[in-house]
Amino acid sequence: MPAADTQVRFWFDPVCPFAWLTSEWVRTVQRERGLDVEWRFISLRLLNKDVDYDAQFPPDYEAGHTAGLRLLRVCARVRDEHGPDAVARLYEVLGHRIHDAEPTGRETRGTAAFLAPALEEAGLPADLVEALEEESRDGQVQAETDEALALTGKDVGTPIIAVGDGVGFFGPVISRLPAPEDAVRLWDHVVGLASFPGFAELKRSLRERPQLRSFGVEPQGTGAEEDWHGGSRRQHR
Repeated sequence: MPAADTQVRFWFDPVCPFAWLTSEWVRTVQRERGLDVEWRFISLRLLNKDVDYDAQFPPDYEAGHTAGLRLLRVCARVRDEHGPDAVARLYEVLGHRIHDAEPTGRETRGTAAFLAPALEEAGLPADLVEALEEESRDGQVQAETDEALALTGKDVGTPIIAVGDGVGFFGPVISRLPAPEDAVRLWDHVVGLASFPGFAELKRSLRERPQLRSFGVEPQGTGAEEDWHGGSRRQHR
């Protein structure tokens, strides 16, 4: 595979279950193909800053998205002080604690009590919990959110991926992890389709619940398809 095709930028919000599933798939491909993945920031709270949460989301989603922004402040400080590899470690730890665990209150994910053991597990200093309150970092998160949207247009959610010199796309939105033997094949199909200059969208709204313990579903289960809306910017969970 050409070297340019191994350069990947992945924009994530740590509270997004779809970004988490896609990131785990990308990590599988990374091990098989030697991808060089740069983990960048996109905030659901900033994407939805002009949205009436009371009208368009369940009661706890604003708190959940705000928790994601608070965690991204920490990720921004981690990258500034400890480098991109530390961001990769922290996102992986946060993802497991948020999505591969029993359901918890969404608002608790942006607290020091939640973050402190995650920092320890990722091998990072405990004083990074202070970054949860560092609103000055929101500008950096907004800039990277804008950077992602410049590649895709605005009516999207998370994750956003760019491959090589500029092939950027929203998704893929997956509700379960592919088997290891299928992960690379799926990657080739997605990148091949997204690389066509005239390609804009391939989508269906009918989908199953994310196969994650945080949704009360064991990952190995198949799940039943249902009208689970999550793909647009306005409805992305």
